[in-house]
Amino acid sequence: MENSFKYFENRDCKYYPCHKGLEHINCLFCYCPLYFKDECPGNPKYIEKGDKTIKSCIDCTFPHEADNYGEILKRLIP
Repeated sequence: MENSFKYFENRDCKYYPCHKGLEHINCLFCYCPLYFKDECPGNPKYIEKGDKTIKSCIDCTFPHEADNYGEILKRLIP
């Protein structure tokens, strides 16, 4: 897929690829805009650390998949 307003792949990034298992990674949402959403379409894990619960998205590729751009926007715009 070519770089566009819906997709951007930065193979020169020192962290690329940030997730294993994808042939192409959409870097547009490098930091997931859905991190603070309770209803997350990805597959986050929740880690208990003392009296806190931490959302871990280390195994989630949802924001990095090209076809999910529209779904992310729908969840961000009320």
